[in-house]
Amino acid sequence: MSEHALLAQLRDLIGAQHVLHEGDLSAYELDWRKRSQGKALAVVRPANTEQVAAVVKACAAARVSVVPQGGNTGLVVGSIPDDSGTQIVLSLQRLNKVRAIDKANLTLTAEAGCVLAQVQQAAEQARLLFPLSLGSEGSCTLGGNLATNAGGTQVLRYGNARELCLGLEVVTAQGEILHGLTGLRKDNTGYDLRNLVIGSEGTLGIITAATMKLYPTPAATLTAWAAVPSVSAAVQLLGLAHQHLGAGLTGFEMMGQFALSLVDKHFAPLRVPLWQDSPYCVLLENSDTESQDHARQRFEHLLEVAFEDGCVTNAVIAENIGQACNFWHIRESITLAQAQEGLNIKHDISLPVSAIAEFVQTTDALLTQHIAGVRIVNFGHLGDGNLHYNVQSPLGVDAATFLKDFEPRVNEWVYQSVRAFNGSISAEHGIGSLKLDSLPKYKDPVALALMREIKQALDPLGTLNPERVVSTKSSRAL
Repeated sequence: MSEHALLAQLRDLIGAQHVLHEGDLSAYELDWRKRSQGKALAVVRPANTEQVAAVVKACAAARVSVVPQGGNTGLVVGSIPDDSGTQIVLSLQRLNKVRAIDKANLTLTAEAGCVLAQVQQAAEQARLLFPLSLGSEGSCTLGGNLATNAGGTQVLRYGNARELCLGLEVVTAQGEILHGLTGLRKDNTGYDLRNLVIGSEGTLGIITAATMKLYPTPAATLTAWAAVPSVSAAVQLLGLAHQHLGAGLTGFEMMGQFALSLVDKHFAPLRVPLWQDSPYCVLLENSDTESQDHARQRFEHLLEVAFEDGCVTNAVIAENIGQACNFWHIRESITLAQAQEGLNIKHDISLPVSAIAEFVQTTDALLTQHIAGVRIVNFGHLGDGNLHYNVQSPLGVDAATFLKDFEPRVNEWVYQSVRAFNGSISAEHGIGSLKLDSLPKYKDPVALALMREIKQALDPLGTLNPERVVSTKSSRAL
């Protein structure tokens, strides 16, 4: 089938106005970090699961690959087309309905194109909590969150997107619909296809809807900002927080001084606290089923113990919701501040919490030894072992030139250090195409071979988001 004939068929299936072939398609072809620009044959915007299935079936018959896309907020170049001009971008943004809320079962069923904040608001209107929270929650979509197994700021208590999902509706590579929107917490009837699709970045199937867990809204939530003298002290504080707050500890974020200085530089009205006098700051959140007073007493006692032990040098507890939101806004603005400062080398890594302090010390020293004046933007979800260990060019050095000259070497230094400390090169962002060549160097070869076999079994034509996560090209497979 010719490209012209395929486009005509797609127009018949979903309406000509939703098959975008000409004009400015950069919103779909340019990745969020503005590092990669693809070229699509067309952008197709189906309205429901049946239309998604029909589009996928037509593309499979024409041997045209499909790139699923949600909010296009990914960081590993996994949801834009390549530059061949032959791929279909399948945008799921029109699948944006919250289908049902089951308060007795504590579940919510929503379509893949629902923006994460929309899902949070729907739960809130039902006086329940959907805890997945990301800096991009105003634009990222539920389908994308599940396709990448997104983490965010409350993984410590509630888990990644995978742990929050009970059921999926998925369109297969052949254009069939897997009806799996169960709200069951126990279903031992064979292979766990749900968890196979979650985190597969659209390479094994296209998520069109999901049933997610909800939780009772906490009676009290308190937020504190603490200055700590070192990464080791931050890890010590985390241990104390586990001991004194238990399951009430919902967030524990560590932020390096340089990371906070960028927020202070580019978003001065946020008024970053305590950053100038301490190498690291920690943002803690405690959610309690008891009263606000009870929660505050426990929080204050934790900080008293931390002061006595020397792992906290200064701290402030948010006095109201506005101040708490500002603390979180500062944390979530680090990525935007980095973008304002210029292109940087990003690393989304995970490590055993017990190894983080030594990893940071070792890797900081390695980078400063090889790159005079290098600036390290170290921040992340310390509570679950996830660091965003990013590398900014030295002052006065052009950022694009720095990336061109140093990115492969910096990645190798950081990833080798991650491996030495038994960590992972991708904690929550995924692999996409950006880390496609790195994965075989750091993934168990048996696991990688099994991943390729699964891809071949479920997508034998290779039409679903090809050359993402795992490569099927022989040159890479060796």
